[in-house]
Amino acid sequence: MKNQKSAPPIKHRGPMGHGPNAVMQRGEKAKDFKGTIRKLIKYIGKYHLALIVVFLFAIASTVFAIIGPKVLGNATNEIFSGLMNQIAGTGEGIDFSKIAGTLLTLVALYVMSAFFSYIQGWIMSGISMKVTYRMRKEIEAKIQNLPLGYYDTTTTGEVLSHITNDVDTIAQSFNQSITQIITSITTLIGILIMMFSISWQMSLVSLCIIPIAGIFIAFIVSHSQKYFSSQQEYLGHVNGHIEEMYGSHIVVKAFNGEKKSKEQFSDYNENLYGSAWKSQFLSSLMMPVMQFIGNAGYVAVCILGGYLAINGTVSLGDIQAFMQYVRQFTQPLTQVANISNVLQSTAAAAERVFHFLELPEEVPESEHAITVNHTDKPDTDLNIHINGSVQFAHVHFGYTPDKIIINDFSATVSPGQKVAIVGPTGAGKTTMIKLLMRFYDVNEGAILVDGYDIRDFNRSDLRSLFGMVLQDTWLYNASIADNIRYGRHDATDEEVITAAKAAQVDHFVRTLPDGYQMILNEEASNISQGQKQLLTIARAILADPQILILDEATSSVDTRTEISIQKAMDHLMEGRTSFIIAHRLSTIRNADMILVMKDGDIVEKGKHEELLQKGGFYANLYNSQFDFCDVDN
Repeated sequence: MKNQKSAPPIKHRGPMGHGPNAVMQRGEKAKDFKGTIRKLIKYIGKYHLALIVVFLFAIASTVFAIIGPKVLGNATNEIFSGLMNQIAGTGEGIDFSKIAGTLLTLVALYVMSAFFSYIQGWIMSGISMKVTYRMRKEIEAKIQNLPLGYYDTTTTGEVLSHITNDVDTIAQSFNQSITQIITSITTLIGILIMMFSISWQMSLVSLCIIPIAGIFIAFIVSHSQKYFSSQQEYLGHVNGHIEEMYGSHIVVKAFNGEKKSKEQFSDYNENLYGSAWKSQFLSSLMMPVMQFIGNAGYVAVCILGGYLAINGTVSLGDIQAFMQYVRQFTQPLTQVANISNVLQSTAAAAERVFHFLELPEEVPESEHAITVNHTDKPDTDLNIHINGSVQFAHVHFGYTPDKIIINDFSATVSPGQKVAIVGPTGAGKTTMIKLLMRFYDVNEGAILVDGYDIRDFNRSDLRSLFGMVLQDTWLYNASIADNIRYGRHDATDEEVITAAKAAQVDHFVRTLPDGYQMILNEEASNISQGQKQLLTIARAILADPQILILDEATSSVDTRTEISIQKAMDHLMEGRTSFIIAHRLSTIRNADMILVMKDGDIVEKGKHEELLQKGGFYANLYNSQFDFCDVDN
């Protein structure tokens, strides 16, 4: 039967939720090169003063370098004039002192160029690291603020790819790209000025290189961008697949999933290979073609320069300087071509990062959110003590709006009651706990704690009310004491040990090599699954919450240990509201209330003996475990 009991009055009722936030499917991308570059420029705008300094120093470095060939041309003219005077017998030779002065000037120019180049490089490196530091920090904050629904539809490897591969790509190219763009533009302008000051005829011939190079660069960029985007996308897929398969390699081995895993990896890897080699091949065409175009222009200028020198229009030193400028003129064009490839890779990575940062976050907290009073101070309207009553008021929920899985769930739990939620797999038991912890917001109805809608609480304050022990244990790479202390970070060593004893975990910890200071490895595989479960129970005991949630908390321990833990749990649950999800119904016989769920509804509720006497769904569910044992025997 469906529980239709009226819900108690709701205090500070907040707006209704609308299910989990929608997220884009994996691999879906904007592919907006210009838009992404604009976002990236806006993102680094915070450092505009430092960038202006970099810009000025890069210009100064380039200008000093550009003047060099012209000064060297003066030295060449001096040597040529001296040789001609000696041949003519005028009695004048080469003025080595003047040449020495010219060469010293040249050395000073190049030293100043190197100095300014070093300073702007040092500043730009600092900006680059600050940008990537800020980007990683924002990604980490975003990870904390995204709704749980995002992680239900996205692999861990995909998320890690943003903070590793994508940010690394931006970091590696960011410093080079901006300084090279500034240097290349300044070099082009400066060289053009110097070339026209020497000979406008030869300059016009040299300028023919630009449209030819521009057409080629535009062609390459337009065809290679999609491959760079695809390369970043499938790199994320490959990392996600490897992370999943390696993290569960025991399961893969146990179920002979190696072949399927290899096939899926091969599919991702082939797509990555295809996009990577195409993007790299197209980008590799830049250098040889640009060199060919530059050499063709160089030959044309040499022919015209020889003709002008014969006619006496330009001097030998000017031709020598002009040839150097022509050689340098092709370098910034080649750099621009290379930068275009780097920018494409950077844009592809930045697109993924910005898309991630723009994902919708959890529903923001109310400005007047209720906080939990954990002190002895008197309650106020927005700072209250919690006794532990919980009400589910006509709750409707679905992970997607078109598929509701919790239908009109209503129940009232008094402070200190021990409530068991049972039912077949997929009935919605764990979903109700997720809603209670506000990992998701309900679609309709409300969940209340002491009469207050949980959506009116600050999430962190709300979750501080709960102590949770899940079927899937989570421990991290730290000492056993630190893993227990995760339940309450300010706990003393004595409190940690007391909690460990209450959870029946102290005895086995003391048998370990370093006791409570033993470091668990990344997967916590240096202790057994049952020991992991005991540590998570100790963590919950240490947290000393008002409301306990036990989701198959003893599923990974042996029967004898389970009895000991059950005694500790009974002691822990005294005076606390407790929710227990259990498939082994023998573990919840002493529950104050059993809610029996089926297809998202409460079909029965009551105590163990009452429900057995009814002979309904619970009785069938309870007796089925013994029927299975009889068949097995």
